[in-house]
Amino acid sequence: PEPGRCAYFVQRKKRFCKMVPAAGRRFCGEHGQLEGESDRKRIPCPLDPKHTVYEDQLQKHLKKCNAREKPKPVYFVQDINVDTKDVAEIPEIQQRPISSLPKEVLEDLIIKLKKATDGLELHHQEQILSHQALQEALNDPKNGESAFKHLKQQASILGNLEKLHLLGPGRCFVEFGAGRGKLSHWVDIALQNAENVHFLLVERATTRFKVDGKHKRRDSMFERLQVDIQHLCLNKVPILEKKNLPVVGIGKHLCGAATDLALRCLVDSYTTSSDAENEEPVLKRFKSDTTEVAFNSCPDNDRNEEGTLENSRTIAGIVLALCCHHRCDWTHYVGKEFFKSVGLGPGEFHYYQRMSSWATCGMQENITKSSLNDEEHGDQTDNTEEHDQTYSKTEDGSDTLQGILTVEERKEIGCLCKRLINHGRIEYLQQRGYKAALQYYTESAVSLENVLLTAVPRQSWISEPT
Repeated sequence: PEPGRCAYFVQRKKRFCKMVPAAGRRFCGEHGQLEGESDRKRIPCPLDPKHTVYEDQLQKHLKKCNAREKPKPVYFVQDINVDTKDVAEIPEIQQRPISSLPKEVLEDLIIKLKKATDGLELHHQEQILSHQALQEALNDPKNGESAFKHLKQQASILGNLEKLHLLGPGRCFVEFGAGRGKLSHWVDIALQNAENVHFLLVERATTRFKVDGKHKRRDSMFERLQVDIQHLCLNKVPILEKKNLPVVGIGKHLCGAATDLALRCLVDSYTTSSDAENEEPVLKRFKSDTTEVAFNSCPDNDRNEEGTLENSRTIAGIVLALCCHHRCDWTHYVGKEFFKSVGLGPGEFHYYQRMSSWATCGMQENITKSSLNDEEHGDQTDNTEEHDQTYSKTEDGSDTLQGILTVEERKEIGCLCKRLINHGRIEYLQQRGYKAALQYYTESAVSLENVLLTAVPRQSWISEPT
């Protein structure tokens, strides 16, 4: 053990405990009883059994335990972004592993999938861009391969934000699944001369090594919202109540159902007008000294435009890098109406979201042949805060489906599942007055999860008297 540290060897971690014991003792309070060094009894904490506490100090501990229920922030509204209208129970028979399905059932699922995706654009346009704000970091030889890949993705996301005319002053950028806040960091660097820029970093977990503390300049403000997106009501965030700023929703590899929750948080919960929830955003036209210009964030308009927002609550745009479709959930999914329109329901969705992992797993040359259930492979989150599936394992290894599907066929089916789920999101946004699109924002060699969802409002115009 290290000097001044607990002498208990933790078998699970293959190292000595790093806690500091009391003066004159070899073991910390957690392990002293195990080694017979203390007669005081320790019991699991009733709030979080992952740690223990002295029984005679339980009441004192409960008042300060980090697992205790804390006062809810003003922007916490229970399940505000959950669609409770269509919650369906999946029959037990449909919860079986895909590898145990009869061949006829699996073939029927694939036939339905191909029929539902028939006529959909299966290959997205490439929008692999970059941004000057990251050029110095991209050229820094000190960055390793992993850091370089993340920088390329962040640079492309910023490039797409710029192409959509979403980088500018007087905006509030809401980063969903912010983690350390690196994406907002680079947006702030790109807007270093812009005024009245605010950042809301939404993350439900506590995060180490956050970068938002480095941003102290007067013209931008970083605020963390530690809340699950499921319960986030943007209308009640103080800065958005105080200032009528257009919101830009951003996210890098927003995992599974979190994407649907974020879309509903922006499009349904955060209204474009205090009077009418379903009104489309309306912008003013005005004349400058030299030419008539108007703010228009549609991607097919390459003019350098600017303008002023008429309505108080406006979503200027949405740019989300998608990830982990196998973690999607029917309860939260925003594309239910699309699924129903092509004759599919929660049962098919349940299997398609699990089969979507075949798209990335089939691309691995050294893919493992072990069969894992969906519950056994959760989010692969590392220090880079990304759910990249470069080394993820599919639910059903190649041996379990041998003779039914080849690796290439599974990869093709997985891609169709992702495309189907994503198209439901696109239709959801289109029905709510947005021009939405999917594009490849980076190479598959950089990230297998390389699809970017973008959406900007279809603008209505009103002329202002001259």
